[in-house]
Amino acid sequence: MKMIFPAGAAMLLAGSIMLGACGRSDKYYEKSVEIPADATPQERVDMASRVVPTPQQLAWQELGLTAFLHFGVNTFTDREWGDGTEDPAVFAPTALDAEQWVATLKKAGFKLVILTAKHHDGFCLWPTATTGHSVAASGWLEGNGDVVKALREACDKYDMKLGLYLSPWDRNATCYGDSEKYNDMFVAQLRELLGNYGKVDEVWFDGACGEGPNGKRQEYDWERFRKVMEELQPEAVLAITGDDVRWVGNEGGLGRTTEWSVTPLTPAIFPGSKEANDRLGINEMSADLGSRELLAKAESLHWWPSEVDVSIRPGWFYHPDEKPKSLRELAEIYLQSVGRNSTLLLNIPPDRRGLIARADSLRLMEFGKWVETSFANPVGKSEGSLTIDFPAATEINCVAAGEDISKGQRVESFVIEGLSGGNWTTLAEGTTIGHRRILTFEPVAVEAVRLNVTSSRGEPCMKPVEAFRIELPAEEVADASNVPSGHKAVNGVTASVRDGEIQLTLPEVARVSGFIYTPHADARPGTLYRYKCETSPDWGVWTVPAGVSGEFGNIMHNATPRTVVFSKPVDARYLRFKLLEDTKGSTTASPSWADITVLTPQ
Repeated sequence: MKMIFPAGAAMLLAGSIMLGACGRSDKYYEKSVEIPADATPQERVDMASRVVPTPQQLAWQELGLTAFLHFGVNTFTDREWGDGTEDPAVFAPTALDAEQWVATLKKAGFKLVILTAKHHDGFCLWPTATTGHSVAASGWLEGNGDVVKALREACDKYDMKLGLYLSPWDRNATCYGDSEKYNDMFVAQLRELLGNYGKVDEVWFDGACGEGPNGKRQEYDWERFRKVMEELQPEAVLAITGDDVRWVGNEGGLGRTTEWSVTPLTPAIFPGSKEANDRLGINEMSADLGSRELLAKAESLHWWPSEVDVSIRPGWFYHPDEKPKSLRELAEIYLQSVGRNSTLLLNIPPDRRGLIARADSLRLMEFGKWVETSFANPVGKSEGSLTIDFPAATEINCVAAGEDISKGQRVESFVIEGLSGGNWTTLAEGTTIGHRRILTFEPVAVEAVRLNVTSSRGEPCMKPVEAFRIELPAEEVADASNVPSGHKAVNGVTASVRDGEIQLTLPEVARVSGFIYTPHADARPGTLYRYKCETSPDWGVWTVPAGVSGEFGNIMHNATPRTVVFSKPVDARYLRFKLLEDTKGSTTASPSWADITVLTPQ
């Protein structure tokens, strides 16, 4: 039987909306809903307004700030993506202290921490029975160490929620590509992690995969993985390659200005997801994931909120020559993540000692203080309506609003207005609100401020509006050189692209100690992912310098400069870079230009 729902409101002024009152029936769809093929456009909009989160998703959204800890063999090999051939002995932290991690994050305001229990290299940070590629074979603590256990105990001590990252892609497992055998192994690892370490609040299945031309194509049994999680950790949310938490679509800390938690984008964990998304022409990186135009073509809708993941440093793992982002950058990331209906997942990579580096710790303290100072005490808060009346003219430059998302996400557009001298003027305007929306504008003295909902999918359920006078941290002059200590850049290098290669010529033969590759910010076709680097003093004899990995892991989504330092300097006047595979999977396209800085010992 077809159900007919009331039409949505087109214009809802501040004075007509009472906080917490929706004036709607209690017909809701928890997490997802199938849309009848004959549903009218307005019925589709109304159904979208009634999709709501599960209790686990709602609790996750209210965390606001969560932390990532990328730690493993890459920490010691200076890479982003290990290839699985690492000797476990390279994992050798000298002073690992999980309590230092958690205490630091707790003081900075974080509520949950996620550890990379296994990254793409397949090295396990717990003594697993599934592989010899783990801490048990590393020599750390004489083979008796367990990073997951240490973090669990620290989280218990400091009342921090624990999340675990388990990479489906495994470059060490010999059974990877034999789908049934590998899925059995992955399930065994999942059971160890979710069954032996207490309560887990978030499980992270990375979608990264660089299988490429090696022919290893693994068919993951997502439904089986999900059932294991539901069996062992029923209160956890499953992130990224799951249907509880969605990747925002970039690794730069940038949330959408129009961020719908209700989307027709089908999670990859569901069979036929690629075909369904291709039919709509959308993916995780699409700008539009919830408009009425998409609803008109959708076959299903999902409550699938956005998680903004970004690293405090250029890389995800610790690299000695990298520096943390400035306080201004972190503040802007907060405004465009938490302030745009998302949760912020900030990565803080422990160093080779097994500690959060001092520079990162200090920056986290500054960041936590900025968030608390800026948003703990609003200068005004609405009561009963969406208008704030001030007893006297008050200077503000920021307004925060939110919907009670337990009753859905409905606001499509709104305007913030301020009253000054008897006149209402527009201070800011936006589209979606969702769990929390923060807008900033030039400071202005007002006697009142109000939020007008100008378009909505039915009557919205609003939280109180808050007004603030915040101070953005001062901008810092960035060190753009990226040259590691002990090295300097070679001047006068000329470059060309010939025969599918990037060719560099130095003014004369020099002692070359490495290079810095700076990709295009948009990772366009031709950006190197896998490559071959060779050097020559005379264009006659070419050699591959020791210490060159031949891969820029994760460069597609994290197009940051990559520094490669040779294990031993070489005498060279020429360098050439042959494309083996670019970020779009091509092995034949000529590399497009990107900056390469040649290094020499200082």
